[in-house]
Amino acid sequence: MRKTIRVVNTILYCRRWHEMVAFYREILGFPVTFENEWFVEFKITATTRLSVANEQRASIKSADGCGLTLAFQVDQADETWKYLLDKGINIGKIADHPWGGRAFFVFDPEGNRLEVWSG
Repeated sequence: MRKTIRVVNTILYCRRWHEMVAFYREILGFPVTFENEWFVEFKITATTRLSVANEQRASIKSADGCGLTLAFQVDQADETWKYLLDKGINIGKIADHPWGGRAFFVFDPEGNRLEVWSG
């Protein structure tokens, strides 16, 4: 199976669907690859997608942000932290970690934890 995988897509089922779409599209700036009235797919990298689905139209319900961290490695965590802070997003402090990286956490409108790090 591994040799045939071309794209990986993580789908978040959510109650606050409109807020989630706005967060990932307008705040994080992820481009949309597909959109309909209850499902939006965002392009993260050439082979990675993140989708949000309205739980009212899906067969799976929201996990209420439990048990999930989406980790994004960026070139400069400090710049991303400042960008989100300037956008008025409630974010955690940026810190050095023992493994040699800089990282911070932020939560999307559904409560999913995003780790942004560089190192």
